[in-house]
This record gives sequence, structure tokens and C-alpha cells, in this order.
Amino acid sequence: MYAVSLGDDGAELRPLEPWQADEFLAHIDRGRDFIGQHVGLPERVGDLESSRSHLQAYADKAAADKGRIYGIWADGRLVGGVLFVTMDAEQGTAEAGCWLEPSAAGRGLVTRAVRAIIDWAVEERGIHRVEWHVSSANQPSIAVAKRLGMTKEGTLRESYLYRGERQNIEVWSVLAPEWRAAKQSS
Repeated sequence: MYAVSLGDDGAELRPLEPWQADEFLAHIDRGRDFIGQHVGLPERVGDLESSRSHLQAYADKAAADKGRIYGIWADGRLVGGVLFVTMDAEQGTAEAGCWLEPSAAGRGLVTRAVRAIIDWAVEERGIHRVEWHVSSANQPSIAVAKRLGMTKEGTLRESYLYRGERQNIEVWSVLAPEWRAAKQSS
């Protein structure tokens, strides 16, 4: 297995795989209410079977080159993750996403992790456009999009039903030429 350093604090980005279902479930349980404020992951991962099934679905996506899931480890513990919900190498598009348990919030881990996967997608896989779909109420995730230099393209009004309420979803994106230009200027 490989790990990508996320900085001097020892945080790492690693693939999340089905054999890690126990650790993934324990992580979701620690952050269930916090994570579930804006994303449905805690509702999909409620026991060991659903945890393994969720990770297997992403293992299948990775094998088909249609998506990926990675964990963020800090101090030796799984504290969050980033993913490509979808990836279409032929079209050169991908949708990135994230989640984090409360103990790890405010450390820049998600921004660093998403930066790593976008860089891989653009430079290694030839992805031209990376999207970020986020509830308008999820200000921390919107802040990540801004820190990554993404452009807000618009708001899909009341387009997503979550926990019985219609959510506005903002669409942010970064294009490969913008990504490369920002890397060169930093």
C-alpha cells in the first residue's frame, strides 16, 4: 500500500479499500452527526456490511477507472476522506468530494488532500475539468473550493432532497489550464 504525505504534520492520504471496512465504520461512527450535516455518507454506512459494500463499490469504480476513494489519516487514525464520485477519463471530467470527522476540522487536511487528488487527476489521468458539488449551507466545503482556486459556476436551486428538505447545490470547477497556472504562480 502507498501513502502520500499531506505535509509536515504527519497526515497521510491513502486508498480506502474493502479490507478496511472496520476502521472506516469506526471513523464514520465517531463523526456520524458532524459528517451527516451535509452529506449522506453516514446514512449509507451504518454497519459493517454496508461499510464493506461502500468501499467495494469504490474498489469496483477504481478498477473500471470511474471513481476513487481515499482516506485521510492523522496521528495514525482515519479522520476523513476525499474521493472522485465520478471520473470519465474519455471525456476528461471528474467530480471530487470530501468528508471529515470533527476532531480533524480546521487543520487544512481536506484542502491538502483534494489538492493531491486533483493534481493526480490532471497530471496523470489527463482530466480537464474537476467539479465540486456542494450544498449552499456547507460553508467549510465552499471554503475548500475557494482555496483550491475553483470557480463557482452556479446554483442548482432546490435540486437535492436531503433528509426531507430541498437543498440548493452549488457547482464549482477548475479546468486543467487554470490548475496548472495556479501551481506555477504559487
